[in-house]
Amino acid sequence: MKVALRDNQDFWSGVMLVAIGAAALIIGRNYPFGTSLRMGPGYFPAVLSSVLCVFGLILMAKSFRSTDRVEAGWSLRGLIIIPLSVVLFGVMMTHAGFVPALVVLIFGSALASDEFKLVEVTLLTIGLTLGCVAVFIWGLGLPYPLLAEF
Repeated sequence: MKVALRDNQDFWSGVMLVAIGAAALIIGRNYPFGTSLRMGPGYFPAVLSSVLCVFGLILMAKSFRSTDRVEAGWSLRGLIIIPLSVVLFGVMMTHAGFVPALVVLIFGSALASDEFKLVEVTLLTIGLTLGCVAVFIWGLGLPYPLLAEF
């Protein structure tokens, strides 16, 4: 039995990806593109948003064979905790440092789920924080302090 497109989660996920990608393309259309060797400020946004649109179209095409329905319901807990975690991350980046801000973001976002397990979230937080420090601080050399000096 086929599910109507209006109830199909793959279709709406694809629509969302195409809409975000198209919006990013429109916003960044006036940035200089450059070349592959000398990338301008518009190169990365254009390529990334184009890839996002392609993935959205693939997901929408896949939806014609899928029967996954959109599950109804809203999580008030998630609607409050996740934006709060993102705001706290931004505030803590300047006042507490990169590591505490990441811990609050990851732990807080996981807390929004009904399937929260302390040991799993703690291990995930440690692993993601170490990975982010390795990539962003040591690998890319971003100038964020690991811990704020009080």
